[in-house]
Amino acid sequence: MAKLTGKIAVITGGTTGIGLATAQLYQQEGATVVVTGRNPATLAAAQATLGPNATVIASDASNLADIEALAALVAEKFGRVDVLFANAGIAQFAPVEGVSESFYDNQFNLNVKGLFFTVQKLLPLIPQGGAVILNASIVSVKGMGTTSIYAATKAAVRSFGRTFATELAPKGIRVNTISPGPIATPIYDKLGMPKEMLDQFAAGMAQSVALKRFGQPEEIAKVALFFGSDDSSYVTGTELFVDGGLAEL
Repeated sequence: MAKLTGKIAVITGGTTGIGLATAQLYQQEGATVVVTGRNPATLAAAQATLGPNATVIASDASNLADIEALAALVAEKFGRVDVLFANAGIAQFAPVEGVSESFYDNQFNLNVKGLFFTVQKLLPLIPQGGAVILNASIVSVKGMGTTSIYAATKAAVRSFGRTFATELAPKGIRVNTISPGPIATPIYDKLGMPKEMLDQFAAGMAQSVALKRFGQPEEIAKVALFFGSDDSSYVTGTELFVDGGLAEL
């Protein structure tokens, strides 16, 4: 039997990369998926990929009104959320001297504030036995240059993973955190680097990984399936590095 048969899963930032790969795997495992995104082109592409049984919603995860509208829509259409994957986020890199207020706010508004209120607003829909999955990053433990703001946002996400797990355990809701290493997703195309510089960056990053390669979105999706299914029924409050050994080796 499929691992998510009959489950309702909400995946923020689910139109590309890790989110889309997870939505596809969840569908294969029997879930009904709701995915969100901000870009009209990727929203349309995700709908075509996931098919008519998926609900693809234009929703800005950094906007509280959009989060509340998402919760209302899901409540009306499905009445519950069995698995919530708070995946939406952005990564921008700059040295300390190059950080502007908008650079700081953009990342904290989406990666931290948006994630917190996504969980808060959807929480009333999550029944006993439900699962919340947060997407953090190994940068929160690595001290990599130019990542000060991004890493701080992901450290906050990891902290939420612990405190949410403590608060929600009495409700029978598990909370776990995935911390990916370098994954081959469109997020790197959004860094604004020339292609040659981006290729050099990617090659250098791959060499720093014990397995000497980038991970694939599907490899993160398999971990999200584990945390969203009964396979992890006795796991909560944990962080799993999915990074080819980068954080520990």
